[in-house]
Amino acid sequence: MDANLGHVLLIANPAAQNGNGAKAIEAVVPLLREALGDRNVVLARTVGPHHATDLAKRAQGADTVIALGGDGVIHEIVNGLMQRDGFERPALGVIPVGSGNDFARSLGISSRPDIACDQILRGCQSAIDVGCANGQWFMETLSFGLDAAIAIDTMERRKKSGKSGTALYMESGFDQLLHHLDSYRYTASFDGGEPVSGESITFAVQNGPYYGGGFKICPEARLDDGVLDLCIAHPPVSVAKAIYLFLRAKGGGHVGFRNIEMLRCTTAHIEFEQQPPAQVDGEKLQGRVFDVRLDPASLRVIAPLGQ
Repeated sequence: MDANLGHVLLIANPAAQNGNGAKAIEAVVPLLREALGDRNVVLARTVGPHHATDLAKRAQGADTVIALGGDGVIHEIVNGLMQRDGFERPALGVIPVGSGNDFARSLGISSRPDIACDQILRGCQSAIDVGCANGQWFMETLSFGLDAAIAIDTMERRKKSGKSGTALYMESGFDQLLHHLDSYRYTASFDGGEPVSGESITFAVQNGPYYGGGFKICPEARLDDGVLDLCIAHPPVSVAKAIYLFLRAKGGGHVGFRNIEMLRCTTAHIEFEQQPPAQVDGEKLQGRVFDVRLDPASLRVIAPLGQ
């Protein structure tokens, strides 16, 4: 019934989704404590950037860490957990309260906190892969170029407007497509192979299939398949075609077009001629040269049965 959760540390971001995180905490904590016992559930509220990473890294005695918040706080928690030795690394559960919730979507976790809580209590543990780029761990997405610029712009718009979700991502996407359809030259090698040079408008490296609040950029990507899936959009492409491909990407319908290259690898070395916009799990990433690798089956997660 309890997925062998043991002692639980609930790391929660009260400010998630414009304050809905605080409401979700009030709903979820009683449910967890009723099912597991008061002494088996410890609540830790985050108070600022990187606090979740520190809490997860120091989660001594916890068998399970549950993240309550958006992909940003989950990203921080994963980076804390991955600093711990594998044999003492707690399992991860997710109660999504964010604007994108892409990692939760890949796990099959509901965006309703009460349902997500029940899914964790009734779920099962399985091991997933975790990506790493220049020392930053990522559970879902890493990207460069237009898609990263959209993700970064979406964060800024969310802070200013309070909006969230796919609609906000699309609003930002149309703005970037119309005004910043830039391309970036790169040289890359995959799995230690010969370097190849190219030019990209978007360059996505995915552990899971989603980014941008449900855009299925790499439809075949799986969290536990031992490979990273790449989607590279090459120029030339007109604004009209770029918008068409952007809309098709919502359901994965961009795959197969001439401008789209799909690859798989476990390691990649990527050098851009100029620094591109870059994001990792929705968080801004700086750099021009990137070493990317996959750490297979390195993190236990709790997901609904059948996922």
